Amino acid sequence: MVEFTHIDGDHVRMVDVTEKPDVHRKATAQGRIYLSSGTLKAIAEKTTQKGNVLATAEIAAILAVKDTFRIIPMCHPLPIGGVSVDFLETDEYIEATVTVKTYGKTGIEMEALTGVSVALLTIWDMVKSAEKDESGQYPGTRIAGIRVLSKEKSAA
Repeated sequence: MVEFTHIDGDHVRMVDVTEKPDVHRKATAQGRIYLSSGTLKAIAEKTTQKGNVLATAEIAAILAVKDTFRIIPMCHPLPIGGVSVDFLETDEYIEATVTVKTYGKTGIEMEALTGVSVALLTIWDMVKSAEKDESGQYPGTRIAGIRVLSKEKSAA
């Protein structure tokens, strides 16, 4: 039977990690946003109406990583040792990759996933006016493939 560490009967709980040893931890997550070719070109040329899309998305990702424990109820506040945000631009999509490091008692993959998610949402927000069709919908715009690429831990 699968064990859910955040459920205790009819109640949810934050897992007690007090007795766990502190170790180096690192997690990398990735996801994509699919956009129209015109929007992708404007992002690459830095000619969008709202400014530098990827620089803004990078800042948003870092802020989201730092505030993950405020967004996801059972996440522990973790000391963030480092965050890197990278973007791969193609002719179909932008891929965001976020790597987060900490030294602590619990994993950091939720922070990496949150960073990727908010980076992609920020991109969408900054270019949504260009992505809308004549009825105000987003027929080709989508976020996909958000996942953890790797999770590591090692003794100090």
